[in-house]
Amino acid sequence: MTVYLDHAATTPILAEAAAAMTAQLGSVGNANSLHASGRAARRVVEESRETIARALGCRPGEVVFTSGGTEADNLALKGLFWSRRAADPARTRILATTVEHHAVLDPLHWLAEEEDARVELVGVDRLGRLDVEAFRAAVETNPDDVALVSVMWANNEVGTVQPIAEVVEIAHRYGIPVHTDAVQAIGQVPVDFAASGVDAMTITGHKIGGPYGVGALLVRREVQLTALLHGGGQERDVRSGTIDAPAIAGFATACELAVKHQSELAVRLSSLRDELVAGVRGVVPEASYNGDPVSDVAHRLPGNAHLTFPGCEGDSLLMLLDARGIECSTGSACNAGVPQPSHVLLAMGCDDEQARASLRFSLGHTSTPDDVEALVAAIGPVVERARAAGQTSRSVPS
Repeated sequence: MTVYLDHAATTPILAEAAAAMTAQLGSVGNANSLHASGRAARRVVEESRETIARALGCRPGEVVFTSGGTEADNLALKGLFWSRRAADPARTRILATTVEHHAVLDPLHWLAEEEDARVELVGVDRLGRLDVEAFRAAVETNPDDVALVSVMWANNEVGTVQPIAEVVEIAHRYGIPVHTDAVQAIGQVPVDFAASGVDAMTITGHKIGGPYGVGALLVRREVQLTALLHGGGQERDVRSGTIDAPAIAGFATACELAVKHQSELAVRLSSLRDELVAGVRGVVPEASYNGDPVSDVAHRLPGNAHLTFPGCEGDSLLMLLDARGIECSTGSACNAGVPQPSHVLLAMGCDDEQARASLRFSLGHTSTPDDVEALVAAIGPVVERARAAGQTSRSVPS
């Protein structure tokens, strides 16, 4: 039996979402065609757009479908930067946090290298939360040269929820648009696009029980974006490409259900998460808990448990657990097959050794108490083996 504790990477598709998607797979029709089959496909897309808009507190016209979260992040960052700089060449500065997902950090790096953007990454505290006063100072240094701000709703590694309301209040005081990657937040914490005040928000299907390869950028109608993809201009003239009606139908169903059941799921996952942390630390008392220790959804994602195991390599722990049928994540970046310490943990003040000794256990709609029990039963022997392996490797002369 496989124990799946990596829902933050992707969560199993909901039966209802799979049914909504497969119901459309046998239908023919390009949603941009004018004949009856095309109009039927268009109806599926527009009804799905309305479903997502109702669930997330936006207008249907503010939902721009994409191939997923990475494309939505790229469209938000590059599209906003190009549009703002075209209107005012002085606006070349972009503010983000040091703990953003690489779907944000890598486009920002590209903009700095290729488009002469000046990217400033604002630090976080030891819990992984944005230093609001440092952010305020960065904005107020010269608000007239800031093109945009991007701050994730909740961190994908340690689960810390960011102070989005404060970010919006500071940025909007100077007319600066705010983008947030909310990929991890939907279905885990309350999310309302209009109430949040953000100008653009990234969401995706496979994190909420929908299919892979589909997501959206929610973007206010008055916000100007420069397109990344050019062609038919299917999505508000800022995103071209044939619309995937079956995937969008599954995505919309998953979004509706994730939001509908968010509060009850949060209660269940918080309880399971607390049991997991207590159980693991009962077996490995020296394991430290990363991120905000406050368990309510205003501070931390309910399904996230991120722990450091001193004296272990996270990758060794992961593979040893995997051999026992328990799947989790190190949460670290891996470049060209070479494991790297988590940039999130480093930004939080951990050293390289601590950052390499960590695992992320993330719970979702299929998680059960049996999953937690299996992990707690396995973690003691696994940690012992990982430490022994580490000591052996350190004792071998290089």
